[in-house]
Amino acid sequence: MTGILVLTLAGISWIRPMIIGSAIDKDITGGDHIGLLNAFLIVVGLLILEAALTFFQTYYANWVAQSVTLDLRSKLYQHVLKFKLNYFDKTPVGNFVTRLVSDIDGIANVFSNGILNVIGDILKLIVIIAVMCFYSWKLTLIILIPIPVLLVATRIFQKAIKKAFNEVRNQVSKINVFVQEHVTGMSIVQAFHQEHRESEKFKIFNKEHMKANINSIWAFSIFLPIVELLSAASIALLLWYGTSGVIEETISLGDILAIILYVFMLYRPIRQLADRFNVLQMGIINSERVFNLFDLEETISDDGVIENFQFKGNITFKNIWFAYNDENWILKDLSFEVKEGETIAFVGATGAGKSSIINLLNRFYEFQKGEILIDGIPLRDFSIEEVRRNIAVVLQDVFLFSDSVENNISLHNPSITLDNIVMAAKAVGAHDFISALPGNYQYDVKERGGMLSVGQRQLISFIRAYVYQPKILVLDEATSSVDTESEELIQHATDALTQGRTSIVIAHRLSTIQKADKIIVLDKGRILEQGSHQELLDKEGAYKKLYELQFVSED
Repeated sequence: MTGILVLTLAGISWIRPMIIGSAIDKDITGGDHIGLLNAFLIVVGLLILEAALTFFQTYYANWVAQSVTLDLRSKLYQHVLKFKLNYFDKTPVGNFVTRLVSDIDGIANVFSNGILNVIGDILKLIVIIAVMCFYSWKLTLIILIPIPVLLVATRIFQKAIKKAFNEVRNQVSKINVFVQEHVTGMSIVQAFHQEHRESEKFKIFNKEHMKANINSIWAFSIFLPIVELLSAASIALLLWYGTSGVIEETISLGDILAIILYVFMLYRPIRQLADRFNVLQMGIINSERVFNLFDLEETISDDGVIENFQFKGNITFKNIWFAYNDENWILKDLSFEVKEGETIAFVGATGAGKSSIINLLNRFYEFQKGEILIDGIPLRDFSIEEVRRNIAVVLQDVFLFSDSVENNISLHNPSITLDNIVMAAKAVGAHDFISALPGNYQYDVKERGGMLSVGQRQLISFIRAYVYQPKILVLDEATSSVDTESEELIQHATDALTQGRTSIVIAHRLSTIQKADKIIVLDKGRILEQGSHQELLDKEGAYKKLYELQFVSED
């Protein structure tokens, strides 16, 4: 539809000057008032028709652009959702926000105000030059003398504006990263009285952004006067050569006026082409950035075919070697087994590899050597969705969305009702504090759960795990950041959650894991010792040293 409208507009744009020239030569010279009125009405009708066609072309072009934006943004978001956590660890959030919002909007502008309009302008140029040649090919050639200069200027402008716009997009991305990071960390900025320093740093980013935009404006401000100058040169050549033709009666005055109008129509698309090139250059840069993200192979391979499997919860790690980067091994030849319904705990210094174990079990990362089995079946034989549906994780750093308590627990899963949530909250021991909130389960916790305490956020994460009724539960240092009172509530929640299911617990506080069936002490990716709490104390090894050090410290 949009293409038809573009062709129609290009096809009728040449008619008005021809009618005006004919009216001058025939109706005005001959004194034909009726003919002049008819010419006037035809010109007005054509103007109304062009206005209507332009309206529909603009509407449909923008409709196409928004449809492309809808599909592209959805697919990009779905693509990134499958990325390994390693990508998010090393990529600033602001970069991705820029790709998903600003860059895709730039691509949409190519469809709404770019490609089709460029095609339409080029068609208009071809039609106008053809009609001018019909009047006088010699005069047309003289008028077109400045065009080669214009083409060279356009090419130089195109290169300059591409470089300038690339820098603009980079500066926009840097500002987004800075603002996102520092607004999120505003409590640190204010706590250490760094407002002035952060303001100065932002001024530097803002100034660089301004410089990048000024460079693009500078190129644009040079190009437009050149177009106007060359347009005036064409008119001057036309008047110089055309008036001689009128005197010699080789061309009429009406034809000269028509050709003057065509010259204005000729340079108008050329001036607009500068804007189109602006949009296209921005679109090219934006598309490169977006499709580079599409081309990233950061996803976990999901070749597993087993689905709807009745998990029991037997877990086996066999000779697992894992590194985040190259061969800087985090886990080294690690082997252990967890039987159905058992609770196993991991302790050790920071960097010992505790969190890496649960990252591998959930397939957030891929191990390089060895094998992980669930109920005797290789982990990679299961689909990722099947694995994660049966494993619930309660992290130390709880993330809550800016939404109600209910939605933060159910994550908008329609199969989880409010009754399920209330029942889970009572089982975990969190119903009383939620009921005391304004609006109770409909209370908006705000961004990252900022309206709740650390302990309250942790309890909500326990309820979230409970309502999904996982076969395997992972608790990653769930009590390390809470006070003693909250720890008692969370310990109760832990007992409720681990009851009857396979559980893996990572803890710094040894008091929370004394009931575990097996405790494994890790050191630099290897198992140092393992056994029950009492067995490890009796060995008088690394665990006992940790235990004594921690309890003496607490006393």
